[in-house]
Amino acid sequence: MTRGTVLSAPFLLAALCLAQPRPPALHSPDIHPDRTVTFRLSAPKATAVLLTGDLVKTPQTLEKDSAGVWTITIGPLRPDLYSYRYSVDGLQVIDPGNQARPATMFTVPGDGPDIYDLRSVEHGELHERWYKSKSLDEIRRVIVYTPPGYQSAAPKYPVLYLLHGAGNDETSWSESGRVNLILDNLIADGKLKPLVVVMPYGYAYPPVSPLAAGPDAMKRQRSGFNRDLIEDVIPLVQANYRVYTDREHRAIAGLSLGGAQALGAGLAHPELFSRVAGFSPALGAVTSPEAGGLDFKQLLANPAKVNSQFKLLWVGCGTDDTLFKSVQTFTQTLSSSGIALTYRETDGAHTWLNWRRYLAEVAPKLFPKG
Repeated sequence: MTRGTVLSAPFLLAALCLAQPRPPALHSPDIHPDRTVTFRLSAPKATAVLLTGDLVKTPQTLEKDSAGVWTITIGPLRPDLYSYRYSVDGLQVIDPGNQARPATMFTVPGDGPDIYDLRSVEHGELHERWYKSKSLDEIRRVIVYTPPGYQSAAPKYPVLYLLHGAGNDETSWSESGRVNLILDNLIADGKLKPLVVVMPYGYAYPPVSPLAAGPDAMKRQRSGFNRDLIEDVIPLVQANYRVYTDREHRAIAGLSLGGAQALGAGLAHPELFSRVAGFSPALGAVTSPEAGGLDFKQLLANPAKVNSQFKLLWVGCGTDDTLFKSVQTFTQTLSSSGIALTYRETDGAHTWLNWRRYLAEVAPKLFPKG
């Protein structure tokens, strides 16, 4: 997903000159009792339709019938929340038959509610805030989660800065990650100390900006994002929300690119963060010199100091993730040097199927209930 307006499926399909007039939307996805799932798309003039997403390891080909309806049945799938799209003659489109929001997701139910399900519990709120970033001289947006009861309660809260991945934006954790529902459920189950979660935009410069290209682009992105986070976002949150302002009550975590940013900013700024977590971190954004990476020689030279500074250092990755080997090597290097961390290997790839689970596991460890 990129910043800006996303065209809806009907506009994209019309652009392909598909069925005219467009017939009623087909029932898709169709989730069967045996947890197989059927996908259908009416595209009589298309020549190839593929199913892509975190539910398949490789794109799967749909078959077209005489009426121009493309169909495929996959599975059975394990209970989870899945995302998908169609590739219609090379163009990515969402499913016009999916009435969910967003129309790229569906749930295969299990025997009981899952951690990300909408349950009859007290719910927190998501706040959209626009602010002027003085460090970057532009208007930017941040999404803030406040826990149930925040409006009527008096106490201060610990705060987690939660970062998205490459190609996404500040809405990704709420739209695809269901962060608010996960936290609401953990709080309702008595497993999580209520906290505020801040989700900023993870690029200093949008991918289409000239400043996002060139030999020093990674370094500009890294330094610019860190300046915005430290000089603008953190002060904004502390001025407008009842949060503690000390490092002991401040954590940072993220996925993929955001996982690398969390490790980089967190480990480089122990005066700001006491808890750090990386979900499938894209470590090139931390370790490469051209990205202005951390001085790992200095970090590894004094593991006792690192261990005294951080209450939690957590890294997780799926064994099918393309980043698995680099993450495994990174964590082994830290551990062999004497740095204390929690490393979680799970099955799965570089998808939200893992990242939602990681958040649900890590969140209660950040600020344990006393």
